[in-house]
Amino acid sequence: MARVIITEALFRDINRKFGKAEAKEVIDFLETLEEYPKKGKELGTVGGIVIKELKFKKFRFYFVTDGYKLKFLKAEELRDLVIKVVRMSEKKDQQKTINQIKQILRNLGEEGFT
Repeated sequence: MARVIITEALFRDINRKFGKAEAKEVIDFLETLEEYPKKGKELGTVGGIVIKELKFKKFRFYFVTDGYKLKFLKAEELRDLVIKVVRMSEKKDQQKTINQIKQILRNLGEEGFT
């Protein structure tokens, strides 16, 4: 089972954007990555780190993880995989958000997301 980390900034955005009950639903949706770490649409890679996207209603949630582990390990071997959910956007801001994530990864690596 993989470990899902939601950044503090994204957690605050989710609570601000959604009502209390719907925010809980969003968090539960994102935590399904623990059981199914291979789900989501791959958007690109930067230095071996894969950027993927999950859709929830009209919002997109972006997460980063180790591309090698995700691609080559079996589901039961993904215990030590860390999935970091880093950003959220609506459809209209999708490309801008993806470019920001790539820029942060190029400059600071995965540690650039707090």
